[in-house]
Amino acid sequence: MQLSKTEEQLMQYLWKRKKAFLKDLLEDFPEPKPATTTVATLLKRITDKGFINYKLFGKSREYYPIIKKTDYFSNHVNGLIKNFFNDSASQFASFFTKETNLSTDELEELKKVIDSQIKKQQK
Repeated sequence: MQLSKTEEQLMQYLWKRKKAFLKDLLEDFPEPKPATTTVATLLKRITDKGFINYKLFGKSREYYPIIKKTDYFSNHVNGLIKNFFNDSASQFASFFTKETNLSTDELEELKKVIDSQIKKQQK
């Protein structure tokens, strides 16, 4: 299941806080802040999608993520690779390295990460 841009923004705030009440999340938004009802609707949609849950404290709900940020991002990237790069990670890597204007230092760092992962998988 996918999140909309605004749902994703709200999830970023919740991942950062780890748990929060609606009023706390509202504080994280830049000016002009959305209406409280808008944030409440977003929280309900994200809850219905299974990304977050909440604990009740009287009439207040303390929200917390169920899905880890890394898991969400991993699924997102894997979906991009599948849908836009014929399920080919090498096509994705080729596009990424050519189209993102990475510096030589950044490419070298990326190469180190890949080499390290290769060594781990060979063990």
